[in-house]
This record gives sequence, C-alpha cells and structure tokens, in this order.
Amino acid sequence: MSQFFHSIRIDTDKCDGRMSCMRVCPTQAIRIRNGKAVIVEAKSIDCGECIKACPNGAIVPLTDPFGDLGRFKHTVAIPSPALYAQFGASILPDRILAGLKMLGFDDAVDLAIICGDTSLAIEQFLEEYNGPKPVIFNACPSVVKLIQVKYPQLVDNILPIKLPKRLAAREIRERKSEELGIEPQEIGIFYITPCPAKMIAIKQPTVGGCYLDGAISISDIYGPLLSVLESVDQSSYRESLESVCILGIGWAVAGEMHRTLKLNNVLDVFGISEIVKTFDDIERGKLHDVDLVVAYSCQQGCVGGSLTVENRYIAYNKILRLLETLEKENIEACRTKREIRERYRNKCFHLEQRYEPRPLQPLDEDLGKAIMKRKLKEEIYDLLPKIDCGICGAPTCMTFAEDVVTGEAQPSDCIFNVPSKLVELTRELATVLEGVGSSDRGREWTVSQGKLKK
Repeated sequence: MSQFFHSIRIDTDKCDGRMSCMRVCPTQAIRIRNGKAVIVEAKSIDCGECIKACPNGAIVPLTDPFGDLGRFKHTVAIPSPALYAQFGASILPDRILAGLKMLGFDDAVDLAIICGDTSLAIEQFLEEYNGPKPVIFNACPSVVKLIQVKYPQLVDNILPIKLPKRLAAREIRERKSEELGIEPQEIGIFYITPCPAKMIAIKQPTVGGCYLDGAISISDIYGPLLSVLESVDQSSYRESLESVCILGIGWAVAGEMHRTLKLNNVLDVFGISEIVKTFDDIERGKLHDVDLVVAYSCQQGCVGGSLTVENRYIAYNKILRLLETLEKENIEACRTKREIRERYRNKCFHLEQRYEPRPLQPLDEDLGKAIMKRKLKEEIYDLLPKIDCGICGAPTCMTFAEDVVTGEAQPSDCIFNVPSKLVELTRELATVLEGVGSSDRGREWTVSQGKLKK
C-alpha cells in the first residue's frame, strides 16, 4: 500500500500559521509553508495532538457526520468505553446505551463486553507465546502506525490479536442479518470514537477487514446524547452494574486492562514522546525481559483522546471509581475463561495476516546519492543555530536541514546569518540533485548574505 489514509486535514481558511500544531507534533510531520500548516503525510501517525493544540480549530478530524444513518435499514452504535467517562458518575453504561437508541440508532452494543473477551484472549496468547519480547499492545492505531513507519523492525512484536471493535462489528453484522432477514450491507455499524486515529482502522485497516461503516466522534454526539439522557425512560435500561464487564471498562484508561486481568510484568506508557523513548529502548534490547508493553498515544489512555469532551483527569478518575465499584461487587468478566479459551483455540481472535512495515522513504532511491545527501544534511545542520525556533517553517534545525536536502526548503528560510560555508554546501547539493529529475533543479538558492545560482 503506497499511501496512508489520514484522518485529519488542515482547514486553510482558519489556519494562521501560529506553529502550535507544528510544535506539538511528536513525529515532526507538520510544516508551515506560506503562512499555512502543511502535513507531511509520510510522517503523520494521526495521533490528534495537533487538534488539541490548534487555537483556531483549523485541524479537522475526518469522522462521519451524525446524520449519516439513513443509508441503512438497521443501524447499530458501538461506543468506545471512553464514552462512559464523559458524563456524571451516576450515569452508568446502560443508561448511555439507551440514550444512543433514543438518538436514532436501532441498537447500541456495549463494546466493553468484547474488550473483556479480548483481554482473556490476550492472557491466553501471552501464556503460550515464545517469540520476540516485549509484545506491543495493538489497540492504538497511532502506535501501530508509529511502529510501521519509524520502527519497522518491531512489527513482529505487535500483538497479533484482532481488535474488539472489529470482532464486535463482525459478530453483530452476522447476527442481525440473520435475525432481521436483511443483507449484511444493509446494516450500518458505527463506532463512537474518542480520537481520529480510529478512523484509520475503518477506512484503511492495517490487517484484515474492519466490518465497521463509519466512526462518529464523541465530541459530535456528546451534546445530543446529553440532552436525551435525562428523558430516558427508566424502564428502557436496567441501571445495573451486572451488565458491565470489568475487564472491558479498563480498556478506556492506561494501566487498567492488565491490572484487572492481573497480568504481571507489563509496562504502561502513554504519550508519543514517552512511547518513542520506550521503543528506542526496545531496539537497544533493554526491555527484552518485559512481557507486554501497553502503549496509548493519548495521555491517560483513550479518555484523553482529542475527540473527547470531559477533562481527561476527571474522566480517568471516573473509570477508576467504576472499576473499584465493580471489584467490590465481585463482578467479573461477562463470559467465562472456559468459553474464551475454546474460541481462542478455534482461532477466533487471531489476525489472518501479519503487520507489515511501512518505513519512510530514503533521501534518494540511488544509494550513493542518498549517502551524499545524508552527509550534506549533517553538514548543513552543523552550520545552523540549533535553537529550533521554528521560524523557518520546520519544527527543528535538523528537520530544516533535511527539508533543504530534499528540496522542500531553501537555505534562506533560516532568518539567522548563516556562514558563507553554506554557499559551498548548497553548490554541492545542487550537484547531487543534477540528473535526479528533481523539480528543484535550476532554482535559485538564496542565503542571507546574497544569492547563489547553481
């Protein structure tokens, strides 16, 4: 697959080039060009950090509109467990599911139950696993994409277990088609998502099919759902904890999935910058004695997603309180380990294919020219001020040096008085580009002390 689907876009009418998005992007995938933000698609992992940082709302998540239900004869909502943390502590999952049906869905299914099943399948997998360690949790699409792009040698460490929303969607589609006597494609299944990255698994699944028809953001559905919750008929929901799966609810926050499962030797990490440090350590062989790394790109886990509404710390605490209550009530998983182990033996949870690496393209397809460009990049970087001011439109001096080498920027984009040595390096760069077919051949390179022609 040559291109990634991306779940965010820039609204150039709203963008004023303030660089807030560029500064927070953990993979340095944003540039400012001609006063507007531009996404370097090959580097973007759709984590959504830029959405939260933009003061103008110019970063737009590409989720589906709430009114997109009329295309189907029967519609089903599958909310992320993070949705349960967006409302007051007295509003339990059953009431929220009933509220979703009042909004127009024909049915609403608790994903936490399937998350609980998957937790038990993960436990079984780890008991039998003897491959490279640590295994890396695959629930966060941004983390999977980060591995494929930046750490392709770690793809075999990714947990090869199907995601709960995929399992739920397939099961629901088959069951409802048989019950209602309609074609599977006439059933619309929508995921209520806490972040734009979940759209990736729908529009461009990394491995296998997805079985979902769209994703609606929590922030889009929150207002309408809140307005109907007070009027939900109490007879339409049980308002009981007995239907809540403790193992599944824990998926909403970092650290709780494996704690409720009572797994040992697991490392939790959240936030892309910390995940990068952890993956660097894995590459160096420092974490080979850890069984599982549970990584979430969002702070505190899915409750910290860029498309949520509630303060992430409040949402995190609500999930913790709910889990504490479930533990006091001695409410366990919704299905027995025996059931899940039988399904596991029948390969119901296993991915049909492995994850594939999607590494960044080298500086040049020609190895000799790529080596020369890399050397030039390092030499250009040595001449730069190394203060990472971002005024050039790149997040760091190192990324600016790379942009110059690839022809995406000019040396004159740096406002500082660069040494005359840069003139010589630019001549060398022009020589490297000669014959490559670059659109930058023959262009003028301007430095702060004058002009240089190739």
